[in-house]
Amino acid sequence: MNQYVEQTNVPGSNAPTLVPVPSANTDGRKPLEFRDDKGASRSSWIAGALVLAIVGWMGSGFFLSAAPPTEAPVRESIAPVAVAVAPSSAETVTQFYQAEGQALPDRDTMLRAETSGDVAQVLVEKGQTVTAGTVIARLDSTNNEADINRAAEDLAIAERELQNAEQLLDRGVATTDRVTQARAQLAAAQAQVTAASQAALSLTITAPFDGRIETLDLDEGVFVSAGADIGRLVDITPLTVSIQVPQQSLTRLSVGQTANVRFITGEEREGIVSFVGTSAASETRTFLVEIEVPNDDGAIPAGISAEVVIPTGETTAHFLPASIVSLDTDGTLGVKTVADDDTVAFYPIEIVKAQVDGLWVAGLPDTANVITIGQGFVNAGETVAPSLQDDAQ
Repeated sequence: MNQYVEQTNVPGSNAPTLVPVPSANTDGRKPLEFRDDKGASRSSWIAGALVLAIVGWMGSGFFLSAAPPTEAPVRESIAPVAVAVAPSSAETVTQFYQAEGQALPDRDTMLRAETSGDVAQVLVEKGQTVTAGTVIARLDSTNNEADINRAAEDLAIAERELQNAEQLLDRGVATTDRVTQARAQLAAAQAQVTAASQAALSLTITAPFDGRIETLDLDEGVFVSAGADIGRLVDITPLTVSIQVPQQSLTRLSVGQTANVRFITGEEREGIVSFVGTSAASETRTFLVEIEVPNDDGAIPAGISAEVVIPTGETTAHFLPASIVSLDTDGTLGVKTVADDDTVAFYPIEIVKAQVDGLWVAGLPDTANVITIGQGFVNAGETVAPSLQDDAQ
């Protein structure tokens, strides 16, 4: 079998050429042998060198000539926010306590029959104004007169029995026990007379105080029992307006303070604080305060609603529009002002009095430049460009 050995390259081709070589086998043939092409080995070395060069070039960081770096743009300073301000000065203002209440009668009582009997006369009408002691009704006195006569007779008999017993005792005929018994009978007879006389007075029903007959459930000929309600007497001169005051405001009120009371009917009267409670209601933790309001003409009825305004003192405050009040980052209610160095200052405030056209607030300096336009765009400590409100408009 023939063997092949590498021969020189054929022109125009890189592939090795095999040529038969005599075999070294027993049969005279040589084994086939392969040898590398020197040109192919040289190409591998060139490719490796190129890879090393590229890696070195990339690692060096040098690529192409870059343009010179440009300077960073200079940021222009932000102009201060323009705001409108208005000068404000503190004034003395009266503080008030305001509450809703109800007008109550000064005195209110039920009229009752003190004894039983038939109604003989009704001398007043419902809605009539009466004075203390006015007779409202009389009950039939027939039975009472009989009781009085009987009691008088019993009294006379008891007096004679006692007189006889004492005379017999003086003669030694009667005993002391008989005299004692006669005296007891006399005391019982006297009690009957007193009861009958008192019952006679109870037959007449009178008004206990000046007032108006609000209700009257009584007709002539009708039988009434002792203790039964027959009517209602109300005194509305003066009126008493009651309000409930929370515990934190109780110290601001005292007896003798003046109060302005505006009733739902449109009437407006001046009253005086007549009572300040010292025990809170367990359900509401409020205290009862009463204001006495003159009502001599009786024009204001009892039971209607009323608004009470009580002056409680004076303080200094600024009068500002409600629109300029704002909140800080903590949610505190306040007003923003501009200081002399054009920086914003925030002052927490307390509302002293509210009106339709504005608020009286405390907490600001005596004089301040209050921000009226733009307060929502600035915070405390920022520099602003203030201008008077008239110029801004």
